[in-house]
Amino acid sequence: MTRIFTAPRLTTFFSVLALFASPTSLYASDSSTDTEQLEAQPVHGMAMHGAPRYPEGFSHFDYVNPEAPKGGALKMAVVANGFDTFNPFVIRGVAAAGISNYLYDTLLEYSADEPFSMYGLIAESLETPEDRSYVVFNLRESARFQDGEPIEADDVKFSFEILTTQGHPFYRNYYADVSKVTIENPHRIRFDFQETSNRELPLILGQMPIFPAHYWENREFGKNGLTPPVGSGAYRIGSFEAGRTIEYERQDDYWAKDLGVRKGRLNFDRVRYDYYTDDTVALEAFKAGSFDFRVETSAKNWATAYTGEKFDNGTIITEAIEHHRPTGMQGFVFNTRKKVFSDPLVREALTYAFDFEWTNKNLFYGQYDRTNSYFENSELAATGLPTGRELEILEGYKDKLDQDIFTKAFEAPSTDGKQGLRGNLRTAMELLRSAGYEVRDGKMVHTETGKQLAFEILLFQKTFERVVLPFKNNLARLGIDMSVRLVDSNQYVQRVREFDYDMITQGIGQSDSPGNEQREYWHSSTVDANGSRNYAGVNDPVVDELVSLVIQAPNRDELVQRTRALDRVLLHGHYVVPHWHLAKDRVAYWSHLKHPEKTPKNGTDLDDWWAEP
Repeated sequence: MTRIFTAPRLTTFFSVLALFASPTSLYASDSSTDTEQLEAQPVHGMAMHGAPRYPEGFSHFDYVNPEAPKGGALKMAVVANGFDTFNPFVIRGVAAAGISNYLYDTLLEYSADEPFSMYGLIAESLETPEDRSYVVFNLRESARFQDGEPIEADDVKFSFEILTTQGHPFYRNYYADVSKVTIENPHRIRFDFQETSNRELPLILGQMPIFPAHYWENREFGKNGLTPPVGSGAYRIGSFEAGRTIEYERQDDYWAKDLGVRKGRLNFDRVRYDYYTDDTVALEAFKAGSFDFRVETSAKNWATAYTGEKFDNGTIITEAIEHHRPTGMQGFVFNTRKKVFSDPLVREALTYAFDFEWTNKNLFYGQYDRTNSYFENSELAATGLPTGRELEILEGYKDKLDQDIFTKAFEAPSTDGKQGLRGNLRTAMELLRSAGYEVRDGKMVHTETGKQLAFEILLFQKTFERVVLPFKNNLARLGIDMSVRLVDSNQYVQRVREFDYDMITQGIGQSDSPGNEQREYWHSSTVDANGSRNYAGVNDPVVDELVSLVIQAPNRDELVQRTRALDRVLLHGHYVVPHWHLAKDRVAYWSHLKHPEKTPKNGTDLDDWWAEP
């Protein structure tokens, strides 16, 4: 599961790429039989595995304050070079911050204190049989678009079709197993699936943003530009200045405000984003009161910049709020589509040139832990050697896998100990020799072609150069030439969409219930699909099969074991140089902002905050 656009409102280092979001399917209009209808009964919510936590008619989520006052404003900053569209669902352009989160509602709403459970929002209930071979959504008759028109089954079908034919390519993969869409009446729509073992589909269809078919009837979906569209959510677009600022206004007559999934949430009357091209300027603007809330991604800033009278007297509050969500993988990502990184031995060798321990001590004030899994900070992470059910899964592919998977536990290279970096560079040298390289005149060259091992790393934030340059210097000691290219955020997004890079610094987020989105990250079908999130160009039939196994997991225990097997194979593929992680949200905010006492396992979500009257 990936939360397409309902993620916590946290501005992370990699949020400029969070706009990626896209599926082709067959449609028909024949109805189901009476026998099929009897197989499933309407339910208010559903969990991926087991039963959902909240009962029918629940008043609010446990982690919100149901008495939170409405009103006030939330001002935030975005460090990027502006925006040029109000449509985040297509591959063209750079969408304004907050569009998908505030402007559109979904059929179901996500619960932040469960692995993956969804509850009715636009849909009052859903019906799906035990094998989850189809899902029926029963829409609330009270559901309305922002222009007052009712939300009906025609709009749901339109939304699905427009996303999977004209939307970002992500949706074609995400909803690829939908085989048929049937409107049974204005408030009832059915989706049939061609792969009955894809248990996640009823839930991820519930994540789909709903667009008004009548609004788009005479408009081109991908070319709306900066014309404010009609949405289905609690907020509409208010004032904006192209590329510089945008403000959302909460609707007082929002139809869903008293539902259990909305009570105590979406409390600000106005939400505003201002754009800054420099993070240092943005930090000073925050301390001067130009905006209210900031997620700090720099360990140095967190250790040194949040000082002074306003912090001492409580005018500005800093908190490191613990969370229990998977932190995913951040790292230097190799583009294996490029010949220079086609050999896993070369990729593995380069991981030994990154000195995390030095970086953490000298740049990050010792705040981080090393990442050793694509599903770090969760039970999904592969650890030690494979055993039990995970080993059984991997042994099915033993003749196709690197045997190190069965004999060596993966652990990112460390410079702790007597040998330190020097020992790591010796290991790197041995791996490069095995890959057909040697040192000539101080340069690492291929023994046959004489061509130096050289590549470029693409960045969009200058502050990250302090991490990259020591890595570059260590590679130079091996005779490897790494150049650093700094571009603006818009150019960066475009080049990443087209896989026009050798190496990038990227975060690959994960949920506690991985599923269909894993195709987008690792499946061979996405290698050449511009805009996909297969940043590394993973193209491995074993990975393809493991991704399918994860999607088809029949229960939680099996999901955990299959995900660990996938994690282990990816780790031994050496597709990234792993970075670091932190199981806390470092946030700073002005004291008029308040948040609930209880933080859900997924961490900070500004949708649950409010302004003190």
